[in-house]
Amino acid sequence: QVQLVESGGGLVQPGGSLRLSCAASGITFSIYDMGWYRQAPGKQRELVATITRGGTTNYADSVKGRFTISRDNAKNTVYLQMNSLKPEDTAVYYCNAVIVLHVTKDYWGQGTQVTVSS
Repeated sequence: QVQLVESGGGLVQPGGSLRLSCAASGITFSIYDMGWYRQAPGKQRELVATITRGGTTNYADSVKGRFTISRDNAKNTVYLQMNSLKPEDTAVYYCNAVIVLHVTKDYWGQGTQVTVSS
C-alpha cells in the first residue's frame, strides 16, 4: 500500500518560515520524481516545486528564491523549506510521487494546511 504522509504545516506570520515533510512508504522512493503542489480556496491545484530522482529541481516563478525542495532517499522523505512566506502562499500543500515506465504511476498525499496570516 502506497502512502505519502505530509507534515509540518500550520499558521505562520508573513515573513516567517515553515518546513514541510512528506514521508513515503510502499514505493521505491529513490526512483520516483517527487513534487509539492498547492491548492488555495477557489483555485486550481498548482505546481510549487519538483525534484527528479537525479536531484534536478524546478520551481514555480512565484516561489523561486524563497522555497527549496530537497529529498533524502535514505529516509524516503521529500522536504519543502519555505522562507519569507506571504499571505498568498496560504493553501493546502500536497506531496506527489510520479514515475513513468511502461505505465505512469502517480500518487498523492492527503495534504497539509499552510496559513500565512498576522
